[in-house]
Amino acid sequence: MSALIIFGLLLALMLTGMPISISLGLTVLTFLFTMTTVPIESVALKLFTGIEKFEIMAIPFFILAGNFLTHGGVARRMINFATSMVGHWHGGLGLAGVMACALFAAVSGSSPATVVAIGSILLPAMVKAGFPKRFGAGVITTSGALGILIPPSIVMVMYSVATNTSVGALFMAGVVPGLMLAGFLGFTTWYRARKFGYPRQAKASWPERFKAFRESMWGLFLIIVVMGGIYTGIFTPTEAAAMSAVYAFIVAVFVYKDMPLAGVRKVLLDSANMSAMLLYIITNAVLFSFIMTNENIPQQLADWLLAQGLGPIAFLLAVNVLLLVAGNVMEPSSIVLIMAPILFPVAAKLGIHPVHFGILITVNMEVGMCHPPVGLNMYVASGITKMGITELTVAVWPWLLTMLAFLGLVTYVPTLSLWFPRMLGMLQ
Repeated sequence: MSALIIFGLLLALMLTGMPISISLGLTVLTFLFTMTTVPIESVALKLFTGIEKFEIMAIPFFILAGNFLTHGGVARRMINFATSMVGHWHGGLGLAGVMACALFAAVSGSSPATVVAIGSILLPAMVKAGFPKRFGAGVITTSGALGILIPPSIVMVMYSVATNTSVGALFMAGVVPGLMLAGFLGFTTWYRARKFGYPRQAKASWPERFKAFRESMWGLFLIIVVMGGIYTGIFTPTEAAAMSAVYAFIVAVFVYKDMPLAGVRKVLLDSANMSAMLLYIITNAVLFSFIMTNENIPQQLADWLLAQGLGPIAFLLAVNVLLLVAGNVMEPSSIVLIMAPILFPVAAKLGIHPVHFGILITVNMEVGMCHPPVGLNMYVASGITKMGITELTVAVWPWLLTMLAFLGLVTYVPTLSLWFPRMLGMLQ
């Protein structure tokens, strides 16, 4: 009964058009004051202890690093490098877009940042080269979603906060699925370009490729700084985030000199603005999780599902459907922070590995970012391409189907997620 009241309240507030963070907070406070005897002091205490986790500090740092890289010319150099490598294949610029998105994802941690950074440079170039606008929009909107699967990933940090799973293990678990999805999206791009006879670039010589690599090297080196530091245990994922922010600042301002010192203030303000928004959602989601646990709802749900005889295969299918539906009305941060604490105990009872479950949720979030009505990548791409959401929906469907097929693969082949962190000795 408590669960029905809580979710009924949340749904009613969301239907009024209220932001998800405020809906969560109001739901919790209304329920606490009218239905429970929980002292208000414990609510205030939970607000602070809930976001007192070291991992949460990684979020503002990754956002800051992503913003420095977006404005600091790193994306343009990564595109040049990717184009020199694969531009001569069918749909060369589209393939370069997928490759550049994968590279940029490995330094930014954010999907919208990847779409903005790569899309704003590559899409005009693709149209100029003779590609249909829809093709370019489809490639960038979906490839930009790699930003939350290829580590570092803000969504993975949020899952870690919600379920107390190791951030480092999650980051490593995202490497193989991230590269595989990039390959899948690249194949779809190549196949459609070949089928419709889209233009190819002239093949770059090895000196040209080396020159492009040398120019993009400072940006690419950040991948080694972040990932290598976490692999070798030199620093934690949170410390890696702080390192990447400082490194990105130095590269953008002093190495590439694409950003004047005067522009740093705007980047800091934009990053603070986005960080504050995410931290506000996290705070309210922590409260929501507290009330759910207080009412014993996750455990009751777990017992009920197990009583229905739901095995791991049926449960994972149900989770995918639930998360894909949730992706229609909420953005990833909110879904992870609300759903993970509820579904996680059931997954644990069914023997599903926490890291595999985290990757499955992350891939679901990727799909949700690429379809209406609230797909964040769609709105970012719409702003860049000046295309309507309906037209963009038609543009992304071939790549969206590819992502759904990949979701099925990740769901039922846990080795894809667990092999790499196990090889590194991060998991048993």
